[in-house]
Amino acid sequence: RNMAMVAEDTVEWELSSPPSDGVSSLTFAPGPANSLFVTSWDKTARLYDCETSQETMKIECSAPVLSGTLASPIEAFGGTLDGSVHRFDLNTGVASEIGAHSEAVRCLSYSTGANAVVSSSWDKTLRIWDPRSPQGGLVTSLPDKAFTMDTHGNRVIVGTAGRHVWIFDVRKIDDAEQRRESSLKFQTRTIRFNAAGDGYVLTSIDGRVAVDWLDPSDQGQKRKYAFKCHRVKIDGKDTIYPINAVAFHPRHGTFATGGCDGFVNVWDAAKKKRLCQFHKYPTSIAALAFSHDGGMLAIASSYTFEEGEKDHPADAIYIRRTTDAETKPSA
Repeated sequence: RNMAMVAEDTVEWELSSPPSDGVSSLTFAPGPANSLFVTSWDKTARLYDCETSQETMKIECSAPVLSGTLASPIEAFGGTLDGSVHRFDLNTGVASEIGAHSEAVRCLSYSTGANAVVSSSWDKTLRIWDPRSPQGGLVTSLPDKAFTMDTHGNRVIVGTAGRHVWIFDVRKIDDAEQRRESSLKFQTRTIRFNAAGDGYVLTSIDGRVAVDWLDPSDQGQKRKYAFKCHRVKIDGKDTIYPINAVAFHPRHGTFATGGCDGFVNVWDAAKKKRLCQFHKYPTSIAALAFSHDGGMLAIASSYTFEEGEKDHPADAIYIRRTTDAETKPSA
């Protein structure tokens, strides 16, 4: 084997025993641990040790797990297609239901500000659960089905059908702080807060990324912009791919995008330029997550059915050891 191949192997590797159906979420454990929590349409929640590539725990659920999040290295949560919100004890592998929606729990996030689990659903509601006293939880209405959500400190941002973007403070969720419309013309696919929490990135099904700011003043809104990516010219024609995944580097403030074209790009939002593009993966990028020091990027190569039912490569999760050259803004 030549040295180039060996070097490439040390940069990136595949996890063994990946899910057998679509990967719905990836979350690294907080702190220095290199464990990765993975949820899937195959009705499982799994934990992996990224250094050894081994699956360390597999929890079977009664329905596909559409969303997942971690509160600590030993406590995780999952939202299922049948509307349940589950708590997973990662020491014992025991699952317990802490609450429910009337339809699929599409998004789940752990709010560090509230020390609570936030869920949003196709039932057009957002709910907050205290995992220590599952007594119904707080609930507020959304304008449409939830598609994507993120939390940062005390803030929650939700993207729904109909291109609505609502921003809440978890301490008073009965009324949204801001009600916005997506600055992109097509259906929202994913929203993520930036590392500072003062803005967010939103992607759509038509290969576009919007960089937005929470400051509603004219001055704040003048900073926003959008750009096209994850598009490939085939016979002189633009083929446009949905952008399924966004992950912010926790230290550098740059962000990665993953699309149905099978590519991962890393962007410098401040300089408005692409820092790098990794090699093509076997199929759509369904999810992305940086580790808490930004030293690793988890990449789910998992067909997202954008072209309907068809033969497709097996689901796979890659761990890439990232370098400053790939993720740090140029001076």
